[in-house]
Amino acid sequence: MALRGVWQLQKLVVNYCDWGGSSRGIRAFMEAHLPAFKEKNPHLEVVTELVRENHNERVVCVRNLPPEEILLQATRLRNSLGRKVVKLRTRHVTKRHSVQGTWTTDLKM
Repeated sequence: MALRGVWQLQKLVVNYCDWGGSSRGIRAFMEAHLPAFKEKNPHLEVVTELVRENHNERVVCVRNLPPEEILLQATRLRNSLGRKVVKLRTRHVTKRHSVQGTWTTDLKM
């Protein structure tokens, strides 16, 4: 997702195992879809690493998924904001309070 015209995901690291059966889909994704994904997203740095453990902050399980599903997950990672979701306590948030007071639906005369 682009926030004020800036893509939040700047680097996509694809970790895979060269012999594990659960990485079969990611290896097929790298052969079939990753070059086109790189061309469509020149702002995104895509790195592939041959490792057997995870050290990423945001990990998406793509175990035994087909390449099309992995492409969908990569697109979702690209579109994510990257910041944590904060639940607001009230619907109305301001830095400066109104001189007239807080607006309410109750009419007091």
